Amino acid sequence: MHSFLARGNAILAYTLSVSACLTFCCFLSTVFFDYRANVALNTVKAVVKNMPDYSASREKNDLGYLTFDLKADLTPLFNWNVKQLFLYLTAEYQTQNNEFNQVVLWDKIVLRGDNTVLDFKNINTKYYFRDDGNGLRGNKNVTLSLAWNIIPNAGLLPSVSAIGGHTFEFPSEYSVVRV
Repeated sequence: MHSFLARGNAILAYTLSVSACLTFCCFLSTVFFDYRANVALNTVKAVVKNMPDYSASREKNDLGYLTFDLKADLTPLFNWNVKQLFLYLTAEYQTQNNEFNQVVLWDKIVLRGDNTVLDFKNINTKYYFRDDGNGLRGNKNVTLSLAWNIIPNAGLLPSVSAIGGHTFEFPSEYSVVRV
């Protein structure tokens, strides 16, 4: 006859095996979904200032101020395996010092059940748009793009880029007014 602990161990092992199998089936049911969506971005105002960098070098670096519009319908991204989306807006540009620069300017967490149709107007960036030199003034090829991480109940954590972006240019003169 089996003891109480042996029977409990068998039941627990069987339950964990079934749970692991169901979790894997949950992952397989949504792994091949296309999680891309169309996004419309627009810059409302772009200003560049020359500000001191408070590091050891005490040099002046460019600091960009940006307001933007964002319009996106993220409703098709949510299914029964998606808990939340972590959205982030990045700016990519090229300078003489660096071939590729990428800065995160804004982020937002969208939970299941939240309003997934985004229509934001005149949004300020959450994070500083600071260049490590003087590469923002007069830069004519700054590209904004939205991407998101999908937080599922079970499975991979994909990082997906949106369809659509926006390219703008910073003015060729520094602003002296407070923004």
